[in-house]
Amino acid sequence: MAQQSEKARAKLHSLNAALESGAMAQVKRILNSGLAPVDIAHLIESSPPKARKVLWEMVEKELEGEVLQNLSEELQSHFLSDMSAEEVADIAAELDTDDVADMLQQLPERVTQEVLESMDQQDRARLESVLGYAEDSAGGLMNTDTITIRPDITLEVVLRYLRRHKSLPATTDNLLVVSRNNEFIGTLPISKLLVSDPNQTVREVMSTDVKIIPASMHDTDVAKLFERHDLVSAPVVDEDGILVGRITIDDVVDVIRETADHSLMSMAGLDDEEDTFAPALKTSRRRAVWLGINLLTALAASAVIGLFDKTIEQVVALAVLMPIVASMGGIAGSQVLTLVIRGEALGHLSGSNFRWLFNRELIVAAINGVLWAIVIAIITFAWFRDPAIAIIIGSAIIINLMVAAMSGAVLPMILKARGIDPALAGSVILTTVTDVVGFMSFLGLATLFYL
Repeated sequence: MAQQSEKARAKLHSLNAALESGAMAQVKRILNSGLAPVDIAHLIESSPPKARKVLWEMVEKELEGEVLQNLSEELQSHFLSDMSAEEVADIAAELDTDDVADMLQQLPERVTQEVLESMDQQDRARLESVLGYAEDSAGGLMNTDTITIRPDITLEVVLRYLRRHKSLPATTDNLLVVSRNNEFIGTLPISKLLVSDPNQTVREVMSTDVKIIPASMHDTDVAKLFERHDLVSAPVVDEDGILVGRITIDDVVDVIRETADHSLMSMAGLDDEEDTFAPALKTSRRRAVWLGINLLTALAASAVIGLFDKTIEQVVALAVLMPIVASMGGIAGSQVLTLVIRGEALGHLSGSNFRWLFNRELIVAAINGVLWAIVIAIITFAWFRDPAIAIIIGSAIIINLMVAAMSGAVLPMILKARGIDPALAGSVILTTVTDVVGFMSFLGLATLFYL
């Protein structure tokens, strides 16, 4: 395995060198000489726009589908938009149903309909069953390629039935047991099938204690279920208990990665599908929105400072020390905000335990507030030789850290209740709160003391 990985890296290095030197014939030879589709996709995503177009045109037709499914949604949409409905249908024929559904959701409704009409009846029915569910649900994540058996047949019959297949669907660890009406009953693990008496019936050896996933379950909840119970695959049923497909671990890994990407990028106000090598105009347009929002929050903080301009004119040291109060509050609030968002994502937080966490964070904020208030007050006194300013900034630090802790804990709950992504909007709102409260408390106390 390590040797194969080393060979793949060596090929990628050779291909990059050929690209840089402009040796296109060599690029095409390396690209289509055993390089895995996932590595080709990685190379395309790691290249600037012009090189991407060249690389994609060199990919052999039989590899296009597998390469496409490993690309980001934005690049998938870009390449698919240049294809005819027949070309997309040809690619779809080589892929799993869930991967095809993901690709078609990047296309306009008209094109999707044309692709469906160009498919045979069986493939179209399978694909429409997946497209009928939301993209971020278990139904949208599932694969309809399953092997089902009846409970009243013998294991010998099952083995003969399996031998008629050229291959089993990827990641098949269980056969799904259903009734004549396709109602899900249980699973027959492949490991049990291989070691049990062939004369036994499926009913005698099958497992009924199985984690069943409703088709409407959110994909992040599916990922938690797989993680908690170490699942490799799980059946998906509709509201009537009818088997509609199965979810496998490779699909869940994609969900986990996308969720992590979303959380990371949202903290910076970026789209989780942000393309590393997107054109400058597209990138600047996306980022301009959040820069504008940040400007509004900065203006709000500046307006608070403007209320105390006379105080600042009399005590210049206040202007020097202001950023300390806001910065300390911002860091303390971000720590709590991140902890709460993570707790929500993992399903750890609920109404019953949130009060305990909230109280814990207040105690932590009070301890750190007093500790750092003393440290900063000592530094301030040594710097300006003014005990009043030292007391004022120490008090402001305690106030701002306490408010930051409360805001960081409560904001995700409020935003989630209103249907707003806490990872996306939480940090912006929190920064505004800690800046405004920090400046207000520090300059307000100074005004009361000096004026």
